[in-house]
Amino acid sequence: MLTGAILAGGQSRRMGGRHKGLLPFVNESIVERQIRTMKQLCAEVILVTNDPRSFLPILGSSIRIITDYIPGKGPLSGMHAALTLATHSDIWVVGCDMPLISSTVAEQLWKVKRERRSAAAIPSAAGKLHPLHGVYDKRSAGEIEKLLDIKEYRVMTFLNRICYYGVDTQQLEQTDEQLSCVTNVNTPEEYERILSLYDAASASQT
Repeated sequence: MLTGAILAGGQSRRMGGRHKGLLPFVNESIVERQIRTMKQLCAEVILVTNDPRSFLPILGSSIRIITDYIPGKGPLSGMHAALTLATHSDIWVVGCDMPLISSTVAEQLWKVKRERRSAAAIPSAAGKLHPLHGVYDKRSAGEIEKLLDIKEYRVMTFLNRICYYGVDTQQLEQTDEQLSCVTNVNTPEEYERILSLYDAASASQT
């Protein structure tokens, strides 16, 4: 079985202090949309945040909330907490600023990870790896802990220390490149852009 983990840390400075995971997307917040998507595939869903109070009003009792062991050190610290505390041996990790995550893509990544017997399967789009839509082996938490101990917080350093397999998203999904499952929102402009693109894509399908 698979655990889904949403990393909801970060200061959201470029969003004017608004928490990206709580931004509205269609009729729900980004995090609510992610949880709904993850439940299509995952037996367990975890939210990693150092601000639990902000999320409690929108989360059901089935969602576990955990905090970083070492707060304020970026996504690698959140990944460490998720992999360490996940119930299942494989974990689908996403950032809270990605409204279009795909359970279909995650299922394919999970399949590739098992077939290749790799420590992780990571989506790649336009030649760029996107570790925050990847499926990871719980046992990789030990490698992250070693990096945190030496104050190394870069996710790519972690990836370079494990056996991961990169998978082109074009092999996994049929979608407009501008609305890829790895699209994230870091600024108000990016947020408005993805809303407009999503609305346009939805309108074209009706």
